[in-house]
Amino acid sequence: MQDLTQGSVFRHLLKLAAPIAIGMMFQTLYVLVDLYFVARLGDAAIAGVSTAGNLQFIIMALTQVLGVGTMALIAQAVGRKDQADANLVFNQSLLISLACILITFVVGYATASPYTRALGADAATSAAGTTYLYWFLPGMALQFALVAMGSALRGTGIAKPGMIVQVLTVLLNALLAPILIAGWLTGHPLGVAGAGLASSISIAVGVVLMILYFGRLEKYVRYDAAQFRLHFATWKRILRIGLPPGGEFAVLFIFLGVIYLVIRPFGAEAQAGFGVGSRVMQAIFLPAMAVAFAVAPLAGQNVGAGRLERVRETFRHAALLGSGIMLLLTLFCHWQPELLLRVFTSDPPVIAVGADYLRIISWNFVAQGIIFSCSGMFQALGNTLPPLYSSATRLLTFALPAFWMSTRAGFELRHVWYLSVATVTLQMLLSLWLLRRELRRREAAAPAPAAA
Repeated sequence: MQDLTQGSVFRHLLKLAAPIAIGMMFQTLYVLVDLYFVARLGDAAIAGVSTAGNLQFIIMALTQVLGVGTMALIAQAVGRKDQADANLVFNQSLLISLACILITFVVGYATASPYTRALGADAATSAAGTTYLYWFLPGMALQFALVAMGSALRGTGIAKPGMIVQVLTVLLNALLAPILIAGWLTGHPLGVAGAGLASSISIAVGVVLMILYFGRLEKYVRYDAAQFRLHFATWKRILRIGLPPGGEFAVLFIFLGVIYLVIRPFGAEAQAGFGVGSRVMQAIFLPAMAVAFAVAPLAGQNVGAGRLERVRETFRHAALLGSGIMLLLTLFCHWQPELLLRVFTSDPPVIAVGADYLRIISWNFVAQGIIFSCSGMFQALGNTLPPLYSSATRLLTFALPAFWMSTRAGFELRHVWYLSVATVTLQMLLSLWLLRRELRRREAAAPAPAAA
């Protein structure tokens, strides 16, 4: 356990953010490695995997419910020096993860084919997406266990074990992808099925490694058979904090679904270009997201300790650091976005769509970094409804105008990208206002310092 209520806030932020960034970068490589080899199979395969991969946002939404609730409650318990409560939350989060794994298998295999048929631009795209999902669903399900354990560690102020496990599993995925997708060494290429299978095997290995770590090395939160039974009061606490962030990811899933529907008439090349461009953008967001992920346990422990001045200081450092990183990435995307896209595809029309997307959408990178930091602060404060409000507002301000524009003469893809930039800016302003209001409310409710 690392006490984050003492010492330099900025040093704690960097110490947490660095391994989180590395881990998230390697986690994103799951999709990018698959995309690299799948791209050799043609536009339909790229579009199919990209479309199917968006179902990952539903899984991310659900894992976010579990992960944020677990991390926030354990961080606050650590700040209060309440190890018993931290251990109870950890064991109950594992119980929730087991239930979610079973539900994912049942619902996933029942809905995979209808989902890809609804969003695919043609039959080949839908078929590729369905095949990929069937083989990737085991990996999606096992992410619940991985997130529960990783979030518990972050709540205690420890991030390196999760990073090491993610690095090892992605290296394994990079090894398996060419063997299973392209048939290297075996001579039996599995195509998009191999992409999903490689990721599923790698995630399963990651779960085993985390179980071994908790069993042999972790001391602050541990498996406890006596606590491995239904405790609905703790489930309610986890879900109360975790459900709104999960709702944010669900909103993002709907947002991406709207984009795919709106650009569907432009064909598989447009969907492939957006798919590759959006995956590259997700990788670009990793540094700012890592800062936001570090904000939550750092500010959360200080919330538990009642040190609100350090909570404000955490946000100031995170907003400045995240904005600086995103500004540099904005400049790069205006300079040579094609360099990032050519790693995954050599198809000129696909590159043209993806490059145009990155150049325009990069105008909202700084705003998005600030939004991430605000979300991390709300997680630490244990009130995660405001970020959901701002995300839902963005969806409303984007979806209705996007569908309206798609019916007008002269509609172009770039109109969708410019609309996205405008709505992200509005979301940032709303998030900042909501955070300022919440911090003032907390300070007004805090007990006055005792007289000397």
